[in-house]
Parts: sequence; C-alpha cells; structure tokens
Amino acid sequence: MRIPQRGQDAEALLATLETYRAKDIDWRSGRTFAYVYDAGREAEAVGKRAYAAFLTENALDPTAFPSLLRLENELVSMGATHLSGGPEAAGNLTTGGTESIILAVKAARDRARALRPEVTRPNMVLPVTAHAAFHKAAWFLGVEPIPVEVDPQTFRAGPDQAKGAIGPDTVLVVGSAPSYAHGVCDDIPGLAALARDRGIPMHVDACVGGWMLPFFRRLGAEVPAFDFSVPGVTSISMDLHKYAFCPKGASLILHRDKSYREHQIFSFSGWTGYTIVNPTVLSTRSGGPMAAAWATLRFIGEDGYERHARALLEATRRIVEGVSGIPGLRVMGRPDFCLVAVASDEVNVFHVVDEMNRRGWYIQAQLGFRGHAANFHLSVHPGVVGRVDEMLGALAECVEIARGLPPTGLSEMVKGAVETLDLASIPPEAFAQLLAVAGIQGTTLPERTAGINEILDALPPPVREGLLRRFFNDLNHIGDEGAP
Repeated sequence: MRIPQRGQDAEALLATLETYRAKDIDWRSGRTFAYVYDAGREAEAVGKRAYAAFLTENALDPTAFPSLLRLENELVSMGATHLSGGPEAAGNLTTGGTESIILAVKAARDRARALRPEVTRPNMVLPVTAHAAFHKAAWFLGVEPIPVEVDPQTFRAGPDQAKGAIGPDTVLVVGSAPSYAHGVCDDIPGLAALARDRGIPMHVDACVGGWMLPFFRRLGAEVPAFDFSVPGVTSISMDLHKYAFCPKGASLILHRDKSYREHQIFSFSGWTGYTIVNPTVLSTRSGGPMAAAWATLRFIGEDGYERHARALLEATRRIVEGVSGIPGLRVMGRPDFCLVAVASDEVNVFHVVDEMNRRGWYIQAQLGFRGHAANFHLSVHPGVVGRVDEMLGALAECVEIARGLPPTGLSEMVKGAVETLDLASIPPEAFAQLLAVAGIQGTTLPERTAGINEILDALPPPVREGLLRRFFNDLNHIGDEGAP
C-alpha cells in the first residue's frame, strides 16, 4: 500500500477508521472481562482531552518542556504516597507494566554491576506465576530467570519456595501483588525479609492491583502488606492504565530512594550528537499519557476510587460465589483482588470460552502450566459490575453446553508429531498445513478456538512459543491491497 498521491478529506478518513473497528471487541457493552478497564464516559472524556492537549509535547528534554517534568514528578509523588513511600522515593512514568518491569530489572542488574563486580552471570528469582514481562526483561537484559513454584492450593509464593533458588549471582527477588493469572498476592513480607537478609533488592509487581488494593483495604478487605511499608521492598511497578482507569499507556516504576533509581537511568555522550539522558526505555516520550493520567487521577479522586473499589469488591464476591455454585467449575485459590481464574475437572474450559464468546461475553483463556490447570480468566472492572448476574447466568448455560460437546481429538493428533519438531526447519507450506489442522486458514482465526487452545495446552511451552512466533510473524504482513 502506498500513501495517496493527494491528501484526503479529514472527515472521510475518520469515517474509514471507524470501519476498521468492525471486528474489535465491544468493550463498552459491559461484557468484556479483559484488556480494558472502563470507569465510565466522564473519566474517559477528561483523560482524552488532557491527552490531546499534551500529545505533541516531548518529555525527552525536561528543560524544553518543564510542564512535563512537573506532571511526571506529581504523578510519581501521588503514586509513591499511595504506596507508603517516603519523601525520598523516586520514579518515572512509563508506557506500561512491561517497560516498568524492564526498568526494575535493569536497575537491579546495573546496581549489582556497580556494587558487586564479582557477579558475572546475574539472575533473578521469581515465582512461576510472575508476569511474562519479567522473562521478556531477562531476555533483553541478559539476566537469567530462576522460576520457583508456588503453593498448589493458594498459588502464593513465599520465602520457603524462594530461599533455595537464591545464589551468589542473584540480583533481584520478585513477588506479585497480585499475580495476574489468579489474583492472589504473594507473601511479600516474607520474600522481602529474605531478600533483605541476603542484601538483594526486592521488586513487587503491583502493575494490575497496586492502585486499587489500598482502597480495598480501607473497605475492610484482607489485603496482605505489599508496598513500601514492608521493609526490604526496594521497587514497585504499578500501572495507572489498569485500575486507576487512565488512558493507555501509563505505568509507574517506583523506587524506595534515588540510590536505586540512579541505576535505571541511561546516559550517553560517546557520539557526535547531543548527550542523551534517558530515565526510561524510550527517548522521545509524548506528554499525552502524562497529562491524561494526571487529569484522570485528580478527576476521579479518592472518593471516586473508593466508590469503584466498593463496587468491584461486591462484584468479585458475587462472581466467586456464583462460579462456585455452577456444577463443574471451581475458582482457583482465594483471590485478593478482582481477578478470578476458573478451572474445571469436568468440562473443557476452552469450549466454555467459545460458547461465552458466541453470546458476546469476552473471557480470556489461560493455558495449563507445570501442573497448574488450564482455566479461563475474568478481570472485573467498573464497566462490567452491572452485568455480573447476567454473566453468571450465561456462564451456567455455556458450561452445560460445553459438557455435551465431544472432544476434538486435535491435541492427541498433533502432540506426538509437533512436540519434538524443529519449527525453524518447517517450510511455509507445511506450516500452513499444520495450522489448517487447528482450523486456521491463512491468518484468519476460526470462530471457535477450543481446538487451537487444546493443541497449545498439550504442547511443551517452548513448542507453543515457536508455533505462535511463526503465526504472528505471518499475521503482521504487507497485504496486496494498494501494494506497489
């Protein structure tokens, strides 16, 4: 595709963009339990106005745009205060939880380089339930991830699991508050005490729950300690575009003090251009997310967040109770947050996901891993709380339909052939045939994805990853329309 020879009408272009949304999930319907955290039209409008107002400002150089430095400092101050940080706390706004986590790992690695030069092969100890972003950070930064198991009933990680994995090259210990998959908080005080005793930094991934958990505690929920009030916690990641309901992408990386944050910063003067000082992964940073987050936090306010927290707590309790009353389903663990994972020993959860999606309910499939069962995941947010009872009714119906569906047999058909396959050696034609077995024609996914998920669930994670890399490599392509 080429750009048009002549510029096109603005209204026509915007109308065309709207047509591109045709197959997107309808997140405004109150039926989407993933990806979007909807606090309502008013908060959305305020965030968008502030975003647009500062969209073209650039936070690369704070001397050129001191307004953005002020916005970022005030966001960090609000976030650190919210998480019991003192006046010495420091941090930055990032594009999302992945960037915040990458920066936490970089700071820990570079701190070890400066203070422990004997560490030549750095590693970090993290639960198997820790977010995949830590493995992405490890891959980028050359830090070996050492996963440790969690309690098989509660899905929590604690010092008993982690202590044997910490060694002389460990530069970071990780815990989640909560973990995304099951919505439970690890034993942060225990992990932090272990890390502190060993002289190792401790990072808490509070990306999904860090903003809302303190409000849950105010309302009487039993929220485990996880923030800077816990001795030994040295850094925290917390997304504002999740349960603070800010426009994407806005996350905070927070450090207990500047001595930790200093190792996050990249500076370089060894070239012919201007000296670069970057506190984040990006150099150029739009002021839009900063202004939008700043405006949204202040617009909703503590009273507004507390109202949302009360509604989320009530909705989550109803979901846990309702799911527990549906024959064949079980909630995994006891969620500390408004994230619920649901497994079954009687029905194929991937069929349940398909049946719910057919009825307009978007719920998220999660594959099994290391003995942890395959399940479906519900992220409860303000946009769905009014439809919880309706969702539970639909879920009960879908479970009974799934119970009557025959097994696809696809997992057994391909498991033996694929699990030892060298994917790099498969020619494109053979890979297309392999996808066709799963019901994928070209880059178009079938309406029902249970077969695909069954196949992926049956395969070792490295093979899953290889298949998905190949598929996504084909998914992002230059089409024929308008091609030169």
